Amino acid sequence: MAAARAGPVELGFAESAPAWRLRSEQFPSKVGGRPAWLGAAGLPGPPALACTLCGRPLSFLLQVYAPLPGRADAFHRGIFLFCCREPPCCAGLRVFRNQLPRKNDFYSYEPPSENPPPETGESVCLQLKSGAHLCRVCGCLGPKTCSRCHKAYYCSKEHQTLDWRLGHKQTCAQPDHFDHIIPDHNFLFPEFEILIETEEEIMPEVVEKEDYSEITGSMGI
Repeated sequence: MAAARAGPVELGFAESAPAWRLRSEQFPSKVGGRPAWLGAAGLPGPPALACTLCGRPLSFLLQVYAPLPGRADAFHRGIFLFCCREPPCCAGLRVFRNQLPRKNDFYSYEPPSENPPPETGESVCLQLKSGAHLCRVCGCLGPKTCSRCHKAYYCSKEHQTLDWRLGHKQTCAQPDHFDHIIPDHNFLFPEFEILIETEEEIMPEVVEKEDYSEITGSMGI
């Protein structure tokens, strides 16, 4: 019996991209940065995103846009991979999915525009269209809030402490000048877009071979 023919192989390449291309409304595939969640339902909470070995919050590693057009409930679907990057552990690994039907309360029924939006600010959005707040450090659900300003949300006491040391201590007492530009906490991986191509679309480079006939002839071989 002949073996079934394997389907096309898809390869992903990490490329630099403008910030707007990596937002949720563009349904991106990407590495690093904060997760671009599709909606609010089914998002993992802090307990699900804690390393089972060391207990520390996992870091977002990558997401892949993997829709299932044949299923009404998963027309938009993202696969999210998280890992532990805290030495000496670096062992925890979790995979989640976030999906929506084509007709939903958050995005247009039509495909997203490939043109940049009028505003191209680099400030980080830490609130989903559903109203759910996200952690200032990791971009995951933030059920905890700063007891002083009540404007900064966190997934854990650990991330609140980290943000406090790196700038929120100074801005917390100034609620009218709350910092929307988030500092680098050295927790996130560098952010890149994942461009996906099938193996058949990638042509190998043409390598020009040197003609060694004259060399070998002159050496008497």
